[in-house]
Amino acid sequence: MWIPTLVLCVLSATAEVPVTPPVPVEAPPPVLPADVPPPEVPATVLLRITIDTAGEVSHVEVRQSAGVAFDREAMAAAVRWRFQPARRGEESIEVRADVPVTFVPPVHGHHLEPVAAEADGTAAGGEEVAKVEAEAPRASDAPAFATTVRGTSSAPPPVAVSDLHIPVGQLADVPRHSAADLMLLAPGVMLANHGGEGHAETLFIRGFDAGEGKDVELRLNGVPLNEVSHAHGHGYADTYFIIPELVEALRVTEGPFDPSQGDFGVAGSVEYQLGLERRGLTASVSYGSFATRRLALVWGPPESGSATFVGLLLRQGHGFGPNRAHASAGAMAQVELKLGEETRLRLFGTSSGMRFSSAGVVRETDVVDARLPCAPDSDSQFFCLYDANQGGAGQRHILSAELSSRLKRGGRFVQQGYVVLRQTRIRDNFTGFLQDTPPVEEAQRGDNTEGYYQGSTVGLRGRYTPGLTLLGQPMPLELGYEARFDDVHTRSRRLRDSGGAPYTTRFDNRVRTTHLGAHGSLRASPLSWLTLRGGVRLDTFLFGVDDENRPTLDRDGTRIPEESLEAYGFFASPRASAEVRLSPRLSWLTSVGLGARSSDAAALSDAELAPYARVTAAETGLGWKLEGGGRPYTLETRGAFFATRVSQDFVFDEKAGRNQPIGASQRLGAFVSARGTWEEHVDVQASLAWSKATLPLPGASEWKLWEGTVMPYIPQLLGRLDASVRGTASVAGERLGWNVAVGHSAIGPRPLPLGRFSESVLLFDVATRARWKAVEVGLSVENLLDTRWREVELNYVSNFRGPDAPASLLATRHFSAGAPRTFTGTFTLYLDLQGEDTP
Repeated sequence: MWIPTLVLCVLSATAEVPVTPPVPVEAPPPVLPADVPPPEVPATVLLRITIDTAGEVSHVEVRQSAGVAFDREAMAAAVRWRFQPARRGEESIEVRADVPVTFVPPVHGHHLEPVAAEADGTAAGGEEVAKVEAEAPRASDAPAFATTVRGTSSAPPPVAVSDLHIPVGQLADVPRHSAADLMLLAPGVMLANHGGEGHAETLFIRGFDAGEGKDVELRLNGVPLNEVSHAHGHGYADTYFIIPELVEALRVTEGPFDPSQGDFGVAGSVEYQLGLERRGLTASVSYGSFATRRLALVWGPPESGSATFVGLLLRQGHGFGPNRAHASAGAMAQVELKLGEETRLRLFGTSSGMRFSSAGVVRETDVVDARLPCAPDSDSQFFCLYDANQGGAGQRHILSAELSSRLKRGGRFVQQGYVVLRQTRIRDNFTGFLQDTPPVEEAQRGDNTEGYYQGSTVGLRGRYTPGLTLLGQPMPLELGYEARFDDVHTRSRRLRDSGGAPYTTRFDNRVRTTHLGAHGSLRASPLSWLTLRGGVRLDTFLFGVDDENRPTLDRDGTRIPEESLEAYGFFASPRASAEVRLSPRLSWLTSVGLGARSSDAAALSDAELAPYARVTAAETGLGWKLEGGGRPYTLETRGAFFATRVSQDFVFDEKAGRNQPIGASQRLGAFVSARGTWEEHVDVQASLAWSKATLPLPGASEWKLWEGTVMPYIPQLLGRLDASVRGTASVAGERLGWNVAVGHSAIGPRPLPLGRFSESVLLFDVATRARWKAVEVGLSVENLLDTRWREVELNYVSNFRGPDAPASLLATRHFSAGAPRTFTGTFTLYLDLQGEDTP
């Protein structure tokens, strides 16, 4: 005889809003076929099931096998189970549970046929054959298997070892300058900024110098942030406007392994997922070094879930040196509406504006010789500048609507529409007076470059999961599409050194780009220990360009300074992965994929079949996770080796002030990361990554990825540590909450042109805070050791001594200074928290 034993419990992830666990409605037991012998000893299959907002089991996977036959029958039974859905307050939520199904040997001398279960878990004749318990256990009697409510949606199964779903959680306590710094939670990521606070970060990831977004697809709640044919660089993506308090999680996929990844996903993709777990109003005021001021207001209505919120953020400061002042304001709001039991509508909007000044780069020799126009001491020279006419401004407005419907048999249909309005103006000077050759009657005017961009984007995207099953096993099929239209004006001009008036136009284009994409993917488990995933993505682009900066005279005579062209591009990108479960907690995952980057429309010719950069990537590695089982802690670690080849890469060109094409490149690398938590008290994450990016030698085999000229500016070794400890103490009979957090970045030497290397960088940030009832005070220190570090280091020829200085062809180091030690104090009020006193 066998009897399936099911135990299910749900632990609330938040104390602000009560969680009601799912209640079983139908729980028919598995039925062993006649040709399958019963077990001689109890055999347990540990299933992980996802119970959706309709109370149906939308996904099942085996976490611990008892044999192929038992696994198959347990999974076949699980997809038929029905529940009253879990609820947070009045809102239905999706949860995951680890459920053991135990097959027991028959009683000696007796044989009982399997019988169907009624809704209450008892047999029609009154004999109990299966029981499903759903309760919120106390810490003292927590059952062996448990699940934690993780929000309104569960993380999708990873497509690669480096496909990371990263809950911010307690690591939000670590000092961070902006939402961009949250990307440091992914291994092998470094950020650098030569343009000042408000300029998009230069992103280094997986051995790529991704510029300000050219090689990384960035999204915010599904809305694309990369801007096509931007004057400062194709794919420019600014995340400075995102309010960090509203970022609930990030999905970082390093490499082009998921069929849903689209344009710019060469090195990978990053999606910010917004949510506000804490209900009520939180008001935070900060003041710090260099007159830095910050006001953040976030509000989550107590009667709603984490997907509904409003946020406001104001920032202003003088900056840590001359010409580094900045000011910005932004608002974000989202509401999730329930349109019946199975349909949700999520409306999101954000509006922001900013202005910032930039010190740009300086020559290291001028700093050493104290030639800069600041005080002669070393600190003043280190943070000085040449050209005060550098900086930028920008505005951004986004509206998005997402409709999500749960279909029968666990299917799902999601539709999203969005509108983005964007304007930026950025001014840089990398070479001084090197390039401009004015007419004889004019003095040399300087190399300051202004990049201007104004554009609007409208788009639709959607995905459909029918919820198929084959032989009683789920066969997740996903079909998706994307339609995006961009209408932009992009322009680059030279500005006079004195006064900043434009004196010549480098390019002036009006660009219209239509991008249509579609993808399909399928996941199957032919064996209990093997999962296969595969899919393909198709992308088409139609470009229309009006060049408004053509010459007025050519060899055939006069002409108007305008010309139009159209071009078309198409590419297909297959992707696949195989996961082998070596044990219930250890998996080996191997992934391969092709990806692509679209063309910058400014470089196209009329009727051209638009070229694109093709990337080929492969990765293999291990992932191990320990959670559940009544444990108060979780541990997760993963590591992998990867190889990548790109048909057309870019490297920074100081004359253009942006990355320029250099041909094919290749990469080898590896990473390891680990994260551990202990209830709500400790959260620690660490990572170490190595990569080597090279330009292949002419005629060399494509398989020799380790040979070639090392690409400049890309760090080969990166380390990161984030840790937060929370606790409570009793002071004069009052309960006091406290927190200590640490962040550490280690950056190895970066290769520079002409065989040079930058210095290593070690940075430490610390923060502490204390809370009594609704009041909290905190102090953070960034760059604790007050290191004089170079955030950006370049090596090239320049002339900042003036138009009459003798020309020099000797390349020298240039750098942009990193911030010194910075103190920030914060005062926070927590209001309307339904009686909570401590964090």
